[in-house]
Parts: sequence; structure tokens; C-alpha cells
Amino acid sequence: MTDLTPKVSIILPTYNRAYIIEKGINSLLNQTYQDFEIIIVDDGSTDNTEEIIKKLQEKDKRIKYIKLKTNKGAATARNIGIKAARGEYIAFQDSDDEWMHEKLEKQVKVLDTSSKEVVVYTGFWKLECNKKTYIPNKNISNKEGNIHKELLKVNLIGTPSILLYKQSLEKIGAFDENLPRLQDWDLSIRLSEFYEFILIDEPLFIAHILPDSISTNDEAHILAMNIILTKYHNEIYKDLKIRKAWSIKFNSIAKCYLDKNNDKKARQLYWTAIKLYPFWRGNYIDLAKDLLK
Repeated sequence: MTDLTPKVSIILPTYNRAYIIEKGINSLLNQTYQDFEIIIVDDGSTDNTEEIIKKLQEKDKRIKYIKLKTNKGAATARNIGIKAARGEYIAFQDSDDEWMHEKLEKQVKVLDTSSKEVVVYTGFWKLECNKKTYIPNKNISNKEGNIHKELLKVNLIGTPSILLYKQSLEKIGAFDENLPRLQDWDLSIRLSEFYEFILIDEPLFIAHILPDSISTNDEAHILAMNIILTKYHNEIYKDLKIRKAWSIKFNSIAKCYLDKNNDKKARQLYWTAIKLYPFWRGNYIDLAKDLLK
């Protein structure tokens, strides 16, 4: 390990997470694999995040800190981190995540021993409202190799689960800064057009979904879904299985809006679901129940 050329650069964007970020950073510093740098991109925090990071920097010089003047969003923050990265490999962490001690060691071993340029990802626990869910779902059949079609159907890879070559990110253009959510899904779809994926099928980190997380923003979710649908329109619409998967997604979101008594938005989403896959009667039944209530 050298200070000048770390093998791995870990990109960590953060925004007003002073109350939890130290825990996440310590889970990186406690890795069994130690040849890395941590690039923290502070996305315009107004709390005492900077104070906490600078205290940690005094203890470990591998921690780099970039402070943005204004909030730009997670995709922009990650892209700035990627440009600053010196490592051959890139990993990501969110400020509310915790890595298991052997996560990085196991992933680096896969990339080091692979005969070609691949993306390696791991399973993880998603912890939300005291509910623990393992991702990727056990029912997903195609999780390794060429998983492009599978990724067009379902978002089975979280950004903090991946380790990949920096040059792979440079080739595809890194994160789409126009997306308010689901940047991880879009990134995985684009990577899968060029690279095969290898899964370490065990939970190697915990993703805490907090009340102030962008992943709880329904409007941002729908906007991102429509952007991705437009980006991959031709591929999605030519495959009935993929279209059905998307139809079910919009149906599910419509139900959420019904629970919030927003019938107008729910009906719009039901019609989107029907347009995507008009052969599934579940959409018509659910829409009819809404219209007749």
C-alpha cells in the first residue's frame, strides 16, 4: 500500500448527515483490506459535517474532503468524487450505510483474479422502518454474467454494492445528473451493456433508509421512472416480459397514491401501467375499483 497510488477509491457523498456519518466512515476504516482512499464529497451541508470529517482526517490521512458550496445532488457529488479518485478501482458508500469488515477484501479479490474487466457486486440488507430485506431478491433468476435484460426489468443492484474499474465508469459517462432518483439503476443498466457482472451472494453491507432519504420521495421516484422509461424506450417496449415488469411497477406506485387519497395521480399511473402492458387484467380491475369507489 502507498499513499500516492491507492488501489481503491471509495466515494462517499453526504448532505446534512453529521449525526450518522462517523459510523459509516468507521465501517470503512475497519475493513480487512486497507489499500484505499476515502473521498467525501459534502454536498453543501449546513450542519457540522465538516467539523466531524476534519477531526477524522487528523487521525487518518486517507480521508479526503471536498466541500461543495451549494447542494447539487448525489449524482453530481459522486461524479465529482470519481474525477478526484486516484485508485484503479472505484467503490461507493452512502453516508447512512455500514460495510461488513470483509466487504472490500472479497470484492477486490474478484476483480484482481478475473480474466476480464467486470463489475462485482454484493448482496446487502435494506433496513427500513425496522423491516429487514435482503437484496437481490432470491426469486431473481439471472444475477450474473450478461444481466442487461434483467436490469431493464428490476433494480437489483445498489450503488454501495459495486466495485469496478474507474475506466469502466469513464467509458459509460458515470452517473446521470438529470435523474432525481434511481441513478444507481440507470448506472447499472448502462454498465451492463458493456460488462458482465459477478455477484458475491451474501450481505456485505447494511443500507439504512432514513426518513429524510431521497428514496422516500414519491414524486422524485415517478419522475425518475419516466426518465428511465424514455431513455430505454425501444428496449423496454420490444420485450413483453420487461413491459409487464414495468407495468407492475406503475401499478404498485398507483396503489401508494390511493392510500394517500390522491385518486387523480393514481388514475394517471394506472393508465401508464395499462399502456405499458395492456394484457394484464389486474390493471383494469384496480382502475375499475378506484373509479367505482
